[in-house]
Amino acid sequence: MAYVTAFAGKGGTGKTTIAALTIRYLVEKRRKPVLAVDADSNSCLNEALGVPVHATIGGLREESLAMVRSGAERPGGMSMEQLFDYQVQQSLIESDGFDLMVMGRPEGPGCYCAANNIIRKYTDKLSARYPYVVIDNEAGMEHLSRRTTHEVDLLLVISDPTQKGIRTAARINSLVDELNLNIGRRKLIVNRVSGENFTRLKNSGMDIPFEEICNVPEDGNIFRLDMEGRPVFELPPDSVAVRTVFEILDSADIP
Repeated sequence: MAYVTAFAGKGGTGKTTIAALTIRYLVEKRRKPVLAVDADSNSCLNEALGVPVHATIGGLREESLAMVRSGAERPGGMSMEQLFDYQVQQSLIESDGFDLMVMGRPEGPGCYCAANNIIRKYTDKLSARYPYVVIDNEAGMEHLSRRTTHEVDLLLVISDPTQKGIRTAARINSLVDELNLNIGRRKLIVNRVSGENFTRLKNSGMDIPFEEICNVPEDGNIFRLDMEGRPVFELPPDSVAVRTVFEILDSADIP
């Protein structure tokens, strides 16, 4: 069985950046194949990883529906399910040490159920081929209620150093309990905050219902790479974000 790491948190907290650095950690430190899953309809994990997207689950579903409506002949006499399965396998974006599967936009505004069901099905199906799976979920909590994130060894909830971010993280933590999701270990990572301000945050009196709370300091290298249109995967190894995220993952005892 794959060791699954998933991410949650409100938008704008740097969740995708830390997901990309987690993939880099597993590639560099564990040296085994990783399945990266971008389960956000606003796909951007590929940009953080520095790889192009040639197909998405949402797009493939649209193509399949169009084929059914038009009555087009399927190649090799395959059933629709067999053809879609083949297309999903071909849609995997292969890179050095990891493969990426991207959900992309589903069939219409406000309707995400079908694409989420498909991404969950194929994440489960493909997990048997990979020692590690990293799932970058959409912002908020919908993916939890839809159970896109349902069996996870390590859940990293990302917040910025604001009351709104911490309250969202607390609601995510509560929802995990309410839905009785199979989550092994949970960590709260407060992103872009120094050690001194992180201590102030913890002592502020806010309800922070996590046993494990970590922080990642602001890293000017991330802003520089973004301005240059380069992926965070290219951060230098001595970058504060790389060093800190790696230390957090070391403490998680990932096998």
